[in-house]
Amino acid sequence: MAHYDCLVIGSGQAGPALAVRLAKSGLKTAIVERYRIGGTCVNVGCIPTKALVASARVAHVVQNARAFGVHVDAPMRVDMAEVQARMDQIRSASNESVTRWLEETPGLRLIHGHARFESPHEVTVAGEVLEADRIFLNVGGRASVPETPGLAGIDYLTNSSILEVKALPEHLVILGGSYIGLEFAQMFRRFGSKVSVLELAPRLIAREDADVSSAVADILEKEGIEIHTGVTKLQFERGSYAGSPTGLRARFETAKGPLELEGSHCLVAVGRRPNTDDLALERAGVLTDARGYILVDDTLATNVPHIFALGDVNGRGAFTHTAYNDYEIVADNLLDQATRRVSDRISAYALFIDPPLARIGLSAEGARKTGRTILRARMAMERVGRARERSETDGFMEILVDAATEEILGATLLGIEADEAIHSILDLMSARASFRVLQHTVHIHPTVSELLPTLVGDLKPLDA
Repeated sequence: MAHYDCLVIGSGQAGPALAVRLAKSGLKTAIVERYRIGGTCVNVGCIPTKALVASARVAHVVQNARAFGVHVDAPMRVDMAEVQARMDQIRSASNESVTRWLEETPGLRLIHGHARFESPHEVTVAGEVLEADRIFLNVGGRASVPETPGLAGIDYLTNSSILEVKALPEHLVILGGSYIGLEFAQMFRRFGSKVSVLELAPRLIAREDADVSSAVADILEKEGIEIHTGVTKLQFERGSYAGSPTGLRARFETAKGPLELEGSHCLVAVGRRPNTDDLALERAGVLTDARGYILVDDTLATNVPHIFALGDVNGRGAFTHTAYNDYEIVADNLLDQATRRVSDRISAYALFIDPPLARIGLSAEGARKTGRTILRARMAMERVGRARERSETDGFMEILVDAATEEILGATLLGIEADEAIHSILDLMSARASFRVLQHTVHIHPTVSELLPTLVGDLKPLDA
């Protein structure tokens, strides 16, 4: 039996950084990965999908070049094989970089295989028993597939398998109108596919304020994406759309009545589920909630004190950046005697359609529920010079402030470069600074961020 001071299971965003730091601190450490080094982000998430988003953006710019006085004489053509080759090169480089980092770190052993608990301190990997004083779980999640009638009988795709599609789908039907589904919807529409989105909730990205959902829907519909919300009685069956072996037919109802559509491919994008069902957690006594997420406290420790859960598997954040922050919290607390907590971080995320939606802190609806006196400032992106120069004026900027403390409670930026501009607000929120610090700061012209001081100069009561 091999004994380690620390054992990390899973090599997503938190695992490699934690394993390397533990090893460099002098602790005998091993990291186990059963599939691809780098986890979801590197292999089937952020890295490859944003590479595809970049290619789709280029296609969109070329299609609209004439509006800028640029004439492309030959018809535009998207070669999906070449698009995929670029994506594969980028994600392979990331995978290889993380792998070398782990393999070349002194005192760290990289083990390939599927880890399962035998006891609170022991796991088995490929027949080898590993014992560790501390164990860190970073096993991530995978696509959730609903029990929709007929869905199991068609060759549906997930966010992972759609990355391997070699030919452009003629008509992509997407089940799910939230973050993953909408990014793929716009991406493939720009590549040239017909795209239809089916969402069971009354509106897209239902966790957002209604005006945000409506604005995002308008942006996507202007690009020719067909959106159906409030879908009920949905059922699938095999079809023969354009002779495709993956063809399907979807029947459903909305407020408009019974509807039917045929597609060449179906992407299921209704959410994620944690990879906890095959770890034998019961042998270690580790508790999960009803959805399978590992229960952790504010320091990411499970109910078994020497076992920690980081990243998507703990249900405390579903993003690469929150997973990395989990690593920082655990490592700093263990190695530097810090007192960092998950509850200290501010909610921050983005929807990477074009233009992007960036969200931090509370939404307007969430702010109302606090009982505080809330001030709100709002500005259409068409007022932003950078947006007008690029002819990309869709969207708006909104910021929420506590009237009593002057602290910023949240912000929503939907528009060009929103995913970058929002960080100046996020930093002030982290510092718990008054909004007046932003208001009195001189920003560079011409940028999106330069309008943020002007924005907060127009605060009014939220429901005025």
